[in-house]
Amino acid sequence: MKTYPNSLLSASLKLSTIAAFAVLASLTMNSLASAQTTSMPDEAAPHEGTWLQWPHHYTYGKTYRSQLDATWVTMTQALVGGEKVHIIAYNAAERTRITSLLSTAKVPLTNVDFILAPTDDVWVRDNGPVFVRNSASQLIITDWGFNGWGFDTRFTRCDAIPAAVAAARGLSRFDFNDIILEGGAVVLDGQGTLIATRSSILEPDRNPGLTQAELETELRDSLGVKKFIWLAGAPGGQDDITDMHIDGFVSFAPGRKLVTMSDANLRYWGVPAADITAINAATDASGVRYTKVLLPLTARDVVTTYGARVGFKGSYINYYVANKVVLMPTYNDPNDAAAKTILQAQYPGRTVVGIDCRNLYINGGMVHCVTQQQPR
Repeated sequence: MKTYPNSLLSASLKLSTIAAFAVLASLTMNSLASAQTTSMPDEAAPHEGTWLQWPHHYTYGKTYRSQLDATWVTMTQALVGGEKVHIIAYNAAERTRITSLLSTAKVPLTNVDFILAPTDDVWVRDNGPVFVRNSASQLIITDWGFNGWGFDTRFTRCDAIPAAVAAARGLSRFDFNDIILEGGAVVLDGQGTLIATRSSILEPDRNPGLTQAELETELRDSLGVKKFIWLAGAPGGQDDITDMHIDGFVSFAPGRKLVTMSDANLRYWGVPAADITAINAATDASGVRYTKVLLPLTARDVVTTYGARVGFKGSYINYYVANKVVLMPTYNDPNDAAAKTILQAQYPGRTVVGIDCRNLYINGGMVHCVTQQQPR
């Protein structure tokens, strides 16, 4: 589980073994500069497929799994018409169960395949492979470290997923496990600009001793970043296991557009005033200011399908851009339709599909958090 503002998940799972992580941090930095530089294709660039980690009962039980299955079925159904869907199933029994769920929902299985690998949870954006290309256009997996958002949850099985994917697909893998970097902690515009919060990367439970300059060197070489926009985020602050991941309140859209919230909604989200100013003044790698596109929050606090009150409003910004569709979180809320209309205008060649995220949101995430693109 992971959390966003006013999380229901307490930090009681926090490990007291920060010293153990210091051993990892002391490892020699694996710099791509000494080998070759790579770049991360834009999320909206053509995909070969999308990776999903399917919910299971081995960590949080059958109720947790059953409350999420329908969301994964709906995502798979929306995606298979435009690309492959690669499902990470916990074991063979889970593969059989998932296949049955998809068949019952009449989801075509032609574009669906599986790898079997045990996971702790579903957040493949944060723990999964990050695909890049080298100068020869060869696809490579960058394998960053994952430690459960700073030792807040179980993580060892999920941390092994990039290596498992590389082995299953016969892809080269660059090992960056000495740097903790969750995929939801960074958002790129496809033209070399990256925006992130320091609190979700450069904080003691993630990367003790790693400087911003050192991290920037690694990200330039591995993801092809030319410009960094750093926000403070929530250092030592919110009841938010991610320490304010950027993909909850900022995204990019084609045409030099920055998708975010109104200033009032950013304040509701807990974004500091200085960060709001920085978002409003953001420019791309060429120094051109982004055009802002504002998505609303939900009109009311989110309530799950089984009646549990989340206690706060939902964000539509955590959406996922696929080949033919854009998967947008929905919450059975009056603002679902307005958000869909605004987002559809940004992606005229794709169909915006609402994905009911109410049961996922109570555990802290939305669509972008549980998807990962593999470039074509």
